[in-house]
Amino acid sequence: MANQNLSDAKKTKNDEFYTQFHDIEIEVNAYLEYDPNVFRGKTVLLPCDDPEWSNFTKYFAQRFQVLGLKKLISTSYAPDSKRFKYGYQPSLFEQESPQFDISKTQTHGKIFVVDRDITGDGKVDYQDLDWHYLEGDGDFRSKEVCKLRDEADIIVTNPPFSLFREFLAWIVSAGKQFLIIGNMNAITYKETFPLIKNNQMWIGATGFVSDMVFGVPEGTMIKESDKAKAAKLGYVGNYTRLGNSCWYTNLDHGRRHQPLQLMTLAENLRFSRHKEIKGLDDYHHYDNYDAIEIPYTDAIPSDYDGVMGVPISFLDKYCPEQFEIVGMCENMDLYLLKTKVYSSKECKDAYFKKFGKQGTYDLNASGVILKDNQLEKVYQRILIRKK
Repeated sequence: MANQNLSDAKKTKNDEFYTQFHDIEIEVNAYLEYDPNVFRGKTVLLPCDDPEWSNFTKYFAQRFQVLGLKKLISTSYAPDSKRFKYGYQPSLFEQESPQFDISKTQTHGKIFVVDRDITGDGKVDYQDLDWHYLEGDGDFRSKEVCKLRDEADIIVTNPPFSLFREFLAWIVSAGKQFLIIGNMNAITYKETFPLIKNNQMWIGATGFVSDMVFGVPEGTMIKESDKAKAAKLGYVGNYTRLGNSCWYTNLDHGRRHQPLQLMTLAENLRFSRHKEIKGLDDYHHYDNYDAIEIPYTDAIPSDYDGVMGVPISFLDKYCPEQFEIVGMCENMDLYLLKTKVYSSKECKDAYFKKFGKQGTYDLNASGVILKDNQLEKVYQRILIRKK
């Protein structure tokens, strides 16, 4: 199930989730380990940011020389243009700058640039931020910010959750490299999955298993359980833990080239630690796809050559040299893999048989197995084949 905070963000358009420095550092280090020159000589754009508060700006500015950046650009969105209002107050950094304009601070976005030693201390870092107000409000879709996108080589940010589809299309249409944060469930979006299938985008190095903590503006409603989880991780105050957020990227990292170590089909049926598999005569075959059902990534048989339906969390372990993604179990049959489409009557009959009352069971929305003489939907599945 989707994390409630992400769902609430979509409903209220509260997209103010601030990424922590530690999470940025861990993720970026993975790309540097794979290619120490991945950022060298590059212009990095941090849009949808809040440069005075942003850990993205702080991280890349402080490591400007170590990374070998050519230029760092960070832009913010005007407070008055945000749908979620939280009582914005200009920072002291802005107020004490000679270019501060009280008439613009609420209505205009800001741009921060690092590309040279302004202070004269012999190094280029956070102290060399040069800023001014944008002509508009800083919306990433504006001509002003699109021009900055076209100038950049790599785009890094935590975009608004409610605009993830549009933001990703904005990047891809310009052919840029990127490293962004999104909801894990975005994998299944029709705008997102084809990029993953065609090896144009993949899951970042941190993966799904690590909880990410985000700062939120003062006064934001936070679930007490998520606030408590953030506190256990050392973040006390206006922080929340989002368990289903992850990184999306087209920057290469070593984890995605590590093949899974797997048992054979026979070994899984005999020794699997999962009760749904151990002791079966064979894996379940879908009733509506020519593929077998694999409920856990570690239960993928190493010696099966046909199509397999695996959880979306498989992408955290996906090695493109080991497996091919052929499609996804979904309603519209976008990948022409369905072998059966259920009628309305079949869906209603399956619902009555399962729940003992009138209703409809949307069998066409996912893979279906026949279990105990009953049609059963499975969770969202990605269809893969061994290379």
